[in-house]
Amino acid sequence: MRLPKITSLYGRIFAIFWFTMFLVTLAVLALPHLDPRKTRDISPPYYERLTEVRDQIEREFSAANSIGQVLAAFDSRPPRDSNDGRLKVFITDIDSNILTVYRRPDFSLKALRNFVTTIETPLAPQQRLYGRVMISGPFPIQLANDDYYLYIGAKWNQPPNFVIQLFDHPFRLLLAVMLVSTPFLLWLSWALSQPARRLELAAQRVAQGIFETDPELEKGTSEFRQAGASFNQMVEAINLMICRQQRLLSDISHELRSPLTRLRMAQALATRKQGESTELVRIDTEAQRLEQMIGKLLELSSMQVDSHLKRESQPLSSLWEALLADSQFEAEQMGKTLYVSDIPERSLTCHPQLLMSALENIVRNAIYYGKDRIEVNFDVNTEDKSDVLTIRVEDNGGGVPDEELESIFRPFYRVSTARDRHSGGTGLGLAITESAVRQHNGTINASRSSLGGLLVEVSLPLLKS
Repeated sequence: MRLPKITSLYGRIFAIFWFTMFLVTLAVLALPHLDPRKTRDISPPYYERLTEVRDQIEREFSAANSIGQVLAAFDSRPPRDSNDGRLKVFITDIDSNILTVYRRPDFSLKALRNFVTTIETPLAPQQRLYGRVMISGPFPIQLANDDYYLYIGAKWNQPPNFVIQLFDHPFRLLLAVMLVSTPFLLWLSWALSQPARRLELAAQRVAQGIFETDPELEKGTSEFRQAGASFNQMVEAINLMICRQQRLLSDISHELRSPLTRLRMAQALATRKQGESTELVRIDTEAQRLEQMIGKLLELSSMQVDSHLKRESQPLSSLWEALLADSQFEAEQMGKTLYVSDIPERSLTCHPQLLMSALENIVRNAIYYGKDRIEVNFDVNTEDKSDVLTIRVEDNGGGVPDEELESIFRPFYRVSTARDRHSGGTGLGLAITESAVRQHNGTINASRSSLGGLLVEVSLPLLKS
């Protein structure tokens, strides 16, 4: 009969639990029977050898007139067995009184007395281990025309010492049970952790912007198969939604740029016929701003979709050293000073263009709105098991009201006091920066600077050095 395959997680746990309990119960019930120090029946082959020894003794001392003569012979010349070598032979009377007295200190009669008292019926010979000697008996025997009982002690070389030590030391027995059960528990933990680990890695890929299905998630127990199938369906739904969003933005861009192009052509024709005027200049300015806004929207959308496809390991200096040098030159042209700390000699996995653009947006904002001083500081902090790069960009400009600090990273958001439409921006620069930082598993926060203006702090995970 073929057993059904267990596919349920709880079914596997239940089956392994009861299988382990069965093994432990079997060991508990079987181990006492393996202990030779427990009184037990004599195996038939060994019983036959011992009866042969008894018969040999009867024949050898058949002519003895007194039991004392027999006991003296035992003390001076113990019998031998072809299999077990030298034996120790003990005689008791019908009332179980020990008659044999060995003058050698290699065996204690206390063990024999203990064994004799444990025998319930003389008609069923048994055996028990005492130290290194196995005592067997009683065997009915006739000596000097009287009835006695014979007990035989033989040197015992089995079982191995470590088995007896297990019985003598409960802690060692517990340790042995743990060693036996550990492989089953390790296999159980591995079987449970593998599907969970695959699901964790798939979730990390999605968090990094990699929206790919994984067929391996739909293997294993029924619970993990269902969770994996649902996860893959979610990834497919996200991919479909992103594709539709991209198509919508592409269509909107195309539809907006066509009339925008015609509008600028009409404005150019009007300027040629009527000459320059305030109204025509305003139309051209707004048309340029609208075209710039459409380009930024497409850049933001593209960044959110395919940035994970162009990841590579880059030293921090190659990312931002040239950018900050250009920014210092630009600040000098505006009569301002840009201070830059040393860039750490570390690397990170990134989309280079995105992170360059992100820092450029922050630094250019600080240069534009700062009065005359801008600072860019790099610092590496060790948190838990990962290293984190912290970038602080601050200026001494007018700053941002506290109630608007959390809103400046929203698309198209403009601070009422400083970032109005006269600045020429689209309101998308910091939104693009926030998206780039988030896609690199980083964080970005804005607060008031000690210089009096705005402080933007960016944290990014680094590769382990």
